[in-house]
Amino acid sequence: MIQEYEPEATRRHADDAESSRANRAWWDRNADEYQTEHGAFLGDDRFVWGPEGLDEAEAGLLGPVAGLDVLEIGAGAAQCSRWLAAQGARPVALDLSHRQLQHALRIGGGVPLVEADAGALPFRDGSFDLACSAYGAVPFVAVPAGVFREVRRVLRPGGRWVFSVTHPIRWAFPDEPGPEGLSVAASYFDRTPYVEQDGQGRAVYVEHHRTIGDRVRDVVAGGFHLVDLVEPEWPAWNTQEWGGWSPLRGGLIPGTAIFVCERA
Repeated sequence: MIQEYEPEATRRHADDAESSRANRAWWDRNADEYQTEHGAFLGDDRFVWGPEGLDEAEAGLLGPVAGLDVLEIGAGAAQCSRWLAAQGARPVALDLSHRQLQHALRIGGGVPLVEADAGALPFRDGSFDLACSAYGAVPFVAVPAGVFREVRRVLRPGGRWVFSVTHPIRWAFPDEPGPEGLSVAASYFDRTPYVEQDGQGRAVYVEHHRTIGDRVRDVVAGGFHLVDLVEPEWPAWNTQEWGGWSPLRGGLIPGTAIFVCERA
């Protein structure tokens, strides 16, 4: 009989190897629930940057994409890649989770799918004009600059790299959508990873905190220029709660940070 357990949430060190193993398994276990809960909001072929609902069709952070070779990292069910294909791009959707990519196959659309780790991209140098990631891979790796160097390697000169992550300021607050999530409960400067672990102390989920300054330094260390940093405001039309994201909190503090970068 499979023993059910409630993971223990803690803050402790977790390296890239442990983070990759834990998060691959977590997304494989939880992909069905994630797509059931959030699939309608994400759509089958929308490009949404985060829980606020900022749409790339409105934001235009990628620039013109028609005719470009595009790599989506942490693609999940490849919703963003389908939108890119509809705009005339040639996207490739990459994800660590086999189950997430099975959902991409279920939805269909003919976008090429690749199962791989973002820290070891299985592509030749200079294969893409553009790379993007909406909450994929970057929050879950211990050494983001290593991922960025891989992204730079597969981009052509002048290529753009745009990614969204949880806004770093949220790490100082409880992950709650209501009033209890509005009081500072931890140090913004504590970079200790958030880890959920089983009864034997094995990580089953890992997320890594970087301050805004850390993110900027990672971008530069990865070989990019930072062009823009976008902090989407919570729109009046969006009444949903998504984990710790909510209209209440979104009206007071940023929940998402989007980094627009170009290959140096």
